[in-house]
Amino acid sequence: MVGYNGKSVGLILSSPAACYRGYTLFSGTGSDSAYLIDTQGRICHRWRDERGIQYAYLLSNGNILCRAAPPKELQGKQGLNGISTSIFELDWDGNQVWEYRNEWLHHDSLRLDNGNTLVIQWERLTKELTQQIQGGYHQEDDAEAMLGDVVLEIAPDGAELRRWQSWDHLSVEEDIICPLEHRMEWSHCNSIKVTPDGDWLVSLRRIDTVAIVDQTTGEFKWKWGRGVLSHQHDVTYLDNGHILMFDNGPHRRGPAYSQVVEVDPETNEIVWDYKGDPIMSFFSFMVGGAERLPNGNTLICEGAKGRIFEVTPSKEVVWEYINPFFTRNPRFGDNVNFLFRAHRYGPDHSALQGRDLDPARFANHNRLYAGT
Repeated sequence: MVGYNGKSVGLILSSPAACYRGYTLFSGTGSDSAYLIDTQGRICHRWRDERGIQYAYLLSNGNILCRAAPPKELQGKQGLNGISTSIFELDWDGNQVWEYRNEWLHHDSLRLDNGNTLVIQWERLTKELTQQIQGGYHQEDDAEAMLGDVVLEIAPDGAELRRWQSWDHLSVEEDIICPLEHRMEWSHCNSIKVTPDGDWLVSLRRIDTVAIVDQTTGEFKWKWGRGVLSHQHDVTYLDNGHILMFDNGPHRRGPAYSQVVEVDPETNEIVWDYKGDPIMSFFSFMVGGAERLPNGNTLICEGAKGRIFEVTPSKEVVWEYINPFFTRNPRFGDNVNFLFRAHRYGPDHSALQGRDLDPARFANHNRLYAGT
């Protein structure tokens, strides 16, 4: 199907014998809905909420954990990309079963096995610390106090159980802001995961750093990326002990291009990567993600283009889908189909057992955007 600007949208490619069969969950930035599609690009389920669903992922019980859209007065404001005021959980039928509200929430959250939830928020730094932080460009309306990232562990009743203040562990000499970024905030944490040992894995975009945070002391156990990464997103811990990430690349020296990188934290060596061919054909200056699938393939979300695709270990594209739902963004205008991330779930996933996934319920849409 041809969408805005004459570009194809919906299912572009599917190689059933080579791709990981299952269901892909995505929600567009500015959208009120999250969609679950099969590998034929057919909508099989939809959640809708008037607060907007900027990002969602499935929990084991079939609910989804969502980040709400930002208030209109904050949407797209410089330095506040990814902001929200609510993390909420919807059941399969779209009913709210949990919510945590905080006016400085942003980007990511993670439901832990113990039922608690990790969230990221901003807090004001002191004027004195702000003056010590290096990098970034200055302008007349610079705030006296920059924003810093905090990770909170929240109980189901909303009580704060644990807090990690990034500035207590960052170095003003080493963790320098990219010179092409403004000085509204320091690190811009856009991803939070947990390692098998219970430590926190974070992505700090504005200082080109991914790190493992000791769950007990809060100190960095591992930091990597400066000089290699450029404003990365979505850092995940793989079963083989390696770390996978989406490296956006907007302020890279030389040509701007994105790549997906798998690094061995024991050696700091890149053991696998994916780039476009030609190299500039794969590029998302903001948002985006990557996850390793059970069959060894990698699902990639080229977020700024609304593109989701799957590649084999040998980097062959075996599935591709373009988000057909366009909205307006105050920074980037009309006809935007941004995606923060996307996830693929196998048919045996616990969240999907006993669920109605008949695409016939969305027949009108699927005739336009899905494969046969």
